[in-house]
Amino acid sequence: MHPNAQLITDFYQGFNRQDPAPMVKVYAPDAEFSDPAFPNLRGDEIGDMWTMLCGRAKEFSLTFRDVQADDHTGRAHWEADYLFQGGRKVHNVIDATFTFRDGKVIKHVDAFDFWRWSRMALGPPGLLLGWSGFLKQKVQAQAGKGLREFRASKGR
Repeated sequence: MHPNAQLITDFYQGFNRQDPAPMVKVYAPDAEFSDPAFPNLRGDEIGDMWTMLCGRAKEFSLTFRDVQADDHTGRAHWEADYLFQGGRKVHNVIDATFTFRDGKVIKHVDAFDFWRWSRMALGPPGLLLGWSGFLKQKVQAQAGKGLREFRASKGR
């Protein structure tokens, strides 16, 4: 197995255990992360996001497959089941891409169908507005606020 494929595997094994330590250590200090809920995270914001999500996860399980990597890029498919705020069951299907430098992740992008996710996570508002930029921006603002509060509670 290529070392960067092992890095991705270690990341998702840690995530499945809800242990953010192996997740955080895969990133370079100047790494970038983006997904539909948390766009444009940089540096230690990324590790703090994973730490926050692992700590808050309820009834969480994860599967991953199709891990591929070379010296510069990688990808994986993963699926997560969990309870979202308010107790709604979510099954999210995500495709991840990675860019590596010197054995560390420098860019990580998770892509998923926001409308599909919002219908499960938010119920009727997600069904009616999940396709809209308005709801996506609202979710991003709420996610960003939660991350800022988490970081502040850790003295960051």
